[in-house]
Amino acid sequence: MKGFEPSSYGDSFADVYDTWYGDVSDVSQTVATLRELGGDGPFLELGVGTGRLALELVQAGARVTGIDSSTAMLDRLRANVLERISGEGHPIEIIHGDMVVDLPSRTFPVVFIAYNTFFSLGSIEAQRRLFVEVARRLTPGGQFVIEAAIPDVERPAGDTVRVRSLEVDRVVLSVDVHDPTSQIVEGQFVEITQAQGVRLRPWRIRYCTVDEIDSLAASAGFVVRHRWENMHRDPFGADSASHVTVYSLRGTSP
Repeated sequence: MKGFEPSSYGDSFADVYDTWYGDVSDVSQTVATLRELGGDGPFLELGVGTGRLALELVQAGARVTGIDSSTAMLDRLRANVLERISGEGHPIEIIHGDMVVDLPSRTFPVVFIAYNTFFSLGSIEAQRRLFVEVARRLTPGGQFVIEAAIPDVERPAGDTVRVRSLEVDRVVLSVDVHDPTSQIVEGQFVEITQAQGVRLRPWRIRYCTVDEIDSLAASAGFVVRHRWENMHRDPFGADSASHVTVYSLRGTSP
């Protein structure tokens, strides 16, 4: 998509993200599973966004560092902190930057990337490099948690147009184009309101199968420690629509 940058998604969705995606997954169960893996942290969240998960982790007693490329998302995160958490200081360390090249130099027992954010890395090269960079940021026995959907590899090439929501004075259309050769889907949410006209919210993903993610992980020295269907740790199987995979470096144990 011409003109699409790493920050484009966040800058376009920050004002509606909490409303549209606040309940996209079970936050309390995600926090419970992450804390079982990493205790009080510190955790490093890649693509922290508005703090959907980071805020709940902090309120549960954990320490969190979050990185995001979108200024608008991080501004919303700071506003959410002020609204939900009292006390002096900022309970979440916020880093404005690229999740591949701008990671902090210190190490963490758990690094996680939630709800398809891994797919926001626009190329297989960036996805491969992320594993390399995360490997350098894990404490001995540290774990890297990825939550992602299982892509429909049978979906044909081409475009689709769907209605996301419909109200008397507002309609949101979802428009996307799929290229199965590159495994890239590009799209727009086209929001049309009677009062404000048209608002475009662009997005772009480069999806991966589970086997492909495992291969990228293995090339950076990772092995699979756990794989579940979701954060409830339901068994993963052939019919699962999503997966939560916990990786650790080969030769280490959590």
